[in-house]
Amino acid sequence: MAPPQAKTIVIADDFAEFRWFVRSKLRGKEFHIVAEASDGLEAVAKVAELQPDLVLLDIGMPNLNGLEAAVQIRFVAPKTRILFISQTTDPDVVQSVMSDGAAGYVCKSKSSHQLVPAIEAALEGKKFVDLEWVRNNRESLRRSP
Repeated sequence: MAPPQAKTIVIADDFAEFRWFVRSKLRGKEFHIVAEASDGLEAVAKVAELQPDLVLLDIGMPNLNGLEAAVQIRFVAPKTRILFISQTTDPDVVQSVMSDGAAGYVCKSKSSHQLVPAIEAALEGKKFVDLEWVRNNRESLRRSP
């Protein structure tokens, strides 16, 4: 049972080992994982049912990708914040999800040290994007509309 002040989280990723990694990173923190989903449709259903504070959402999932799932999640759980965790580093994708209202974006390759700060920022109503990624993609971001 979670303490009353614990923030609720749904993990949505098709890779079971990554979900395990996330659970292990959050163990002992003031977060409570209320559900896991292995595809986008399941993620939407779990978020609609549980109305968590935050959903950690992978982009590349079966049945409904994370981008499409995010659109539905915003409709069924408008107060749930969305933090994308993905392997893609495409500047257009990152800029698009942030423009569409994501609370943040973490590259899986950096999740071991960025996951907890990103979650904390998202739950505080702040945005999170890796500053090194922004520096490395500054030119692409300038060209975007």
